[in-house]
Amino acid sequence: MSGYSAGEKLKIALLAVALGGLFGGLLLAYGIDRPELATTVWALGVGPVLVALLVEILHSLRRGEVGLDIVAALSMSAALLFGETLAAAVVAVMYSGGTFLESFAEGRARREMRDLLARVPRTATRHINGALEDVPLDAVAPGDRLLIRQGDVVPVDGTVGSSVAFLDTSALTGESLPVRVEEGGDAMSGSTNAGEAFDLLATRPAADSTYAGIVRLVEQAQASKAPMSRLADRWSLAFLLVTVAIAFSAWWVTGDPIRAVAVLVVATPCPLILAVPVALVAGLSRAAHHGVLIKGAGPLEAMARARTLILDKTGTLTDGRPKIVSVSTYNGMAADDVLRLAAALEQATKHPVAQAIVQEARERGLALPVPTEVAETPGEGLVGRADNRSVVVGGHRFVSQHLGRTAMGHPALGAGSVLVAVGIDGGFAGHFVMADPLRDDSLGMLSGLRRQGIERILLATGDRRDVAKRITEGLGLDGIRADLSPNEKVLLVLTERKHGPVMMVGDGVNDAPALAAADIGVAMGARGAAASAEAADVVLLVDSVDRLRAGVEIARGARRIALQSVVVGIGLSVIGMIAAALGYLSPVQGALIQEAIDVAVILNALRALRIEPAPADPDHPSLRSSKEGMGRFG
Repeated sequence: MSGYSAGEKLKIALLAVALGGLFGGLLLAYGIDRPELATTVWALGVGPVLVALLVEILHSLRRGEVGLDIVAALSMSAALLFGETLAAAVVAVMYSGGTFLESFAEGRARREMRDLLARVPRTATRHINGALEDVPLDAVAPGDRLLIRQGDVVPVDGTVGSSVAFLDTSALTGESLPVRVEEGGDAMSGSTNAGEAFDLLATRPAADSTYAGIVRLVEQAQASKAPMSRLADRWSLAFLLVTVAIAFSAWWVTGDPIRAVAVLVVATPCPLILAVPVALVAGLSRAAHHGVLIKGAGPLEAMARARTLILDKTGTLTDGRPKIVSVSTYNGMAADDVLRLAAALEQATKHPVAQAIVQEARERGLALPVPTEVAETPGEGLVGRADNRSVVVGGHRFVSQHLGRTAMGHPALGAGSVLVAVGIDGGFAGHFVMADPLRDDSLGMLSGLRRQGIERILLATGDRRDVAKRITEGLGLDGIRADLSPNEKVLLVLTERKHGPVMMVGDGVNDAPALAAADIGVAMGARGAAASAEAADVVLLVDSVDRLRAGVEIARGARRIALQSVVVGIGLSVIGMIAAALGYLSPVQGALIQEAIDVAVILNALRALRIEPAPADPDHPSLRSSKEGMGRFG
């Protein structure tokens, strides 16, 4: 039993004593016909359970908590007092077995969270002076080059320092297939190297890395208590009063105290105590499996009750990174040739637009030559040579000035689009229209949330209204709020509360205040700012906004299962109490029936572990449209 905590060992010991007393008494009473000894053995089996229960009740009362543990104590005490020792023994087994079963069920529900914690690496292999050394994780600093062997867990956030890496992110995001990450691409701590060994350039210390943050959130989630659980405590008090009233009335009307004992026995313990925490913790585990980290049972219930959704634009509805949406070429140049030479030059800068051009070229499989003689004018563009050709890339005016030629006509730009011009060997070669595209899964996510009960969906952005309106055309939003400052986003959240609980989704530092103000704040954690993830109640670990729909579906499912268990369990308990009050159930029969009810509601609550979000609506086409400009070119 070395793997058990002291509390778990005590629960096992009490269950063993209760079972020994029950079956030992049955053997004496019906095996060798010694009923007087059986009564003593049954009472001895009840004693330790009753004492432990009374101690727990006293601790709860000191904390100001009143629950149905009191009914369990009353039923055992009354059964012993009126000579129903067999019923008392059954209740003792039922109570100790119920607490053990609850502990086991919660442990089963938390298994996936414990798997996360168990994966935390303790050391890292670092390159130093041409050699490798194993160092404690805390010794890793930004800029260190680490070796990640096949099968190793990535210990810190960083970028791939080798040509390519294949990462298994299933433990974090639920993605079943390994992800290919090119040199310079981001590698999330906690993912597993599914390919050959590669080098990782650390960008954050271990304490600030994604996986360390996830572990902290998991620990907070395991220690949390949901509002629904507190509501269950209040229901427990009301149920306690009803139980005592029915028991006293049955005794007073019939003059038979055994009926009161039967009523107390059939009411103990209550499914409220067992079903709610098991279902909600199971929901937390299930959501984590799908890449939705919910910071506790309270946020899970709040997520299930949300009626209004407020979405940030950049990085949430849109991808947050510019992409090429059209290419125009001149003088007989092929589009791939223009893109290849422009991307070759853009390798020399880290500007988001430049990196988007490089990414597009690599996705098309174009081999990029190493640029030479590169000179950058910050905010305007680059000049240099690539593949022995003179290349200039930048804003339309910048390229025109370098070529010494009158500006040519260029494609019409939509709101939020930007233009990149390319000159090759002294002449205009082409134009790229760049935009921040709408995420492919945005429309399916919004329609799915509508089906889940979200009644109002609003866009809140600091961008211009014409850009916001163009982006959201056809999405069926209930409102657009543009040109907002962070404080104005907070005011919008507070104003929308009149329509019901508000869920806010964002990814930037400017979204953090609104995320904290909302009833439930959701951060795009895969690429979002650390401040937004810290302020949020829910973090989407994979860069897909559709995970929000999956998270809401799991939260609603877990809450629904918890309520089902409570309503059915309490309903059956009330029916049993009435039957006992009318004399149709003996104390022993009542105890057995209540045990069956408790087992049923716990098993029902564990159904939350099998919640499987529906796939995205296949009828909604993927959307690609011109979006927010990045402000470099024009």
